[in-house]
Amino acid sequence: MLNVIYEDNSIIVVCKPCNMPVAPDASGDADLLSQVKQYIKEKYNKPGEVYIGLVHRLDRPAGGIVVFARNSKSAARLSEQVRSHDMKRTYYAVVRSCPREPEGQLTNYLLKNQQTNTVSVVPQATEGAKMAVLDYKVLQTVSNGDRSLSLVRIQLQTGRAHQIRVQMAHIGCPLWGDQRYGFGVNKKGQQLALWAVGLTLTHPIAKDKRVFLCYPQTDTPWSLFKLELSPDISE
Repeated sequence: MLNVIYEDNSIIVVCKPCNMPVAPDASGDADLLSQVKQYIKEKYNKPGEVYIGLVHRLDRPAGGIVVFARNSKSAARLSEQVRSHDMKRTYYAVVRSCPREPEGQLTNYLLKNQQTNTVSVVPQATEGAKMAVLDYKVLQTVSNGDRSLSLVRIQLQTGRAHQIRVQMAHIGCPLWGDQRYGFGVNKKGQQLALWAVGLTLTHPIAKDKRVFLCYPQTDTPWSLFKLELSPDISE
């Protein structure tokens, strides 16, 4: 069942479930783009192929807000907002332990290994390395057995592959459920705790600022935190 947060003639904003690809891929699994097309086709009884523009992506294991364009003009304008960083995406992550500083900016250089599909922090001079920058703020910290967990709000300044997962792991705070960058502290089968909670954009036609929210599911580890008491994403 497609979770539609907002729709009009120009855009449709939906909440992607965890472990679903945004667009069709080699796995052949059900994808969000195809679901949105089918939803529009059935709701408005549209004949033929439905146009839905893909303007940004969200990693398959993560869940949360994704916006699609419903016409080519909106797609072009939203894509430009992505390129110029005028579209702001805010993430919640549950991390192991707690960052040393309650808030700050992380700047690293990342290199992707195409064969293993893994990303690592490398020296700036490394050939092919790309700068990655994110801002974070610790919202809450709770005890979970002999370990502590922290709810962290993250805003990306760059959009690199696996950026949040790699940069947080690099400071000793891997994401809950991250088998790839969790350094053995996560158990097999745990769901990656990364959620696109907020999206701020300029409407491509109305030209006004819009803020959309979609809170994470209420299962573990999200249930350990009081999400509704967390600061607004526009801070």
